Amino acid sequence: MNQETIIKGDEKIPTISLASIAAKVTRDKYMTEIAKEYSVYGFEVHKGYGTKKHLEAIVLNGMSNIHRRTFVHV
Repeated sequence: MNQETIIKGDEKIPTISLASIAAKVTRDKYMTEIAKEYSVYGFEVHKGYGTKKHLEAIVLNGMSNIHRRTFVHV
């Protein structure tokens, strides 16, 4: 398959912008749902981004089975 890399494509191409927004909204919704099962991590607040609170929760509770092992080294 042919592929073209477009630097800052989400700023230039409406379809890429839409895909980026759709992916973020979908991921944020997933993180809010998964927070019900993994309440100690605060996913509903930081949506899985490496905030100070998120990293502190990992230190206190260890990594869950949904954390990527390459996410952080604690």
